[in-house]
Amino acid sequence: MLIVVPDDNPPALAGTPALARLRKIDEVRLYDTDATDPDVLAERLKDADVAVNIRGRTRFTPEVLQACPALKLVSIWGTGTDNVDLKVAASRGITVTNTPGANAIAVAEHTVALILAVAKQLAQADQAMRQGGWPRNLVPQLRGKRLGLIGTGLIGREVASMGRGLGLEVVSWTFHPNPNLAVSLGLRYVELDELLQTSDIISLHLRATPDTQHFLNRERLGMIKSSAILVNTARGALIDEAALVECLREKRIAGAGLDVFEKEPLPPGHPLTTLSNVLLTPHCGGMTPDSNLIGLDMAVQNIENYLRGTPTHVVAGPGK
Repeated sequence: MLIVVPDDNPPALAGTPALARLRKIDEVRLYDTDATDPDVLAERLKDADVAVNIRGRTRFTPEVLQACPALKLVSIWGTGTDNVDLKVAASRGITVTNTPGANAIAVAEHTVALILAVAKQLAQADQAMRQGGWPRNLVPQLRGKRLGLIGTGLIGREVASMGRGLGLEVVSWTFHPNPNLAVSLGLRYVELDELLQTSDIISLHLRATPDTQHFLNRERLGMIKSSAILVNTARGALIDEAALVECLREKRIAGAGLDVFEKEPLPPGHPLTTLSNVLLTPHCGGMTPDSNLIGLDMAVQNIENYLRGTPTHVVAGPGK
């Protein structure tokens, strides 16, 4: 059996106990350069029985999957599956697994860090001081403000708990509201329009699917009050980026903290990089030593379980 890791760049799997565990299964080929070029990815996977996907920018398109006749399993390190054509994979008898929850605490902490940094204008204060200034701007106090969560999956739930710890009122909208979950988290489900119009902080926690493409479109962005801040640590495709730039430039939204973008890496000179009311991080919210090791172990465990005939964390595959 050949296990291929086509995209360990920057290194996440290399040098870890998870890689040693993987090598005990069978032959492993690990590539430490990008596989964003579909021809490169197809070449690396052409003889693979199992692929371990490290980077979300590596796209398993129908053409790539067609070029991999031996492929039976794609084990994704991470929660997101939008880089794999799940329908085509299933139709070709390929099982796809992921590692839900492995980085939930890390991403939630990053979300809260962005909320605090944007609300308190920390980046602006730091930059002004480095230039000889002594800014004393009045910034919002968060206790008692409303945090609106769009999505209450594993990460959204952690953010809800942390938000309540900060004294925020937490409301949420999701495709599948769960009254029992709301009670346990101390939040209240509201209609989407109400959340957008009344929240002081809006944080996105949805999957990237055809139904959520540009979920925050120009119209919905227009509902957000001008004093609010928007945080996205989920997927860049959830927001109409061009419309968001306009809203931020014209101060129709007070600020934003963004860890994800429609195109990654963010191209040099992108309009978002010119806005002083935006804090940008390079899709690193889930990257901590703890979450990395947990997720990598889960990805290897998914392979072991699949080979035993008891697959775990399956998101697509024959019969699913």
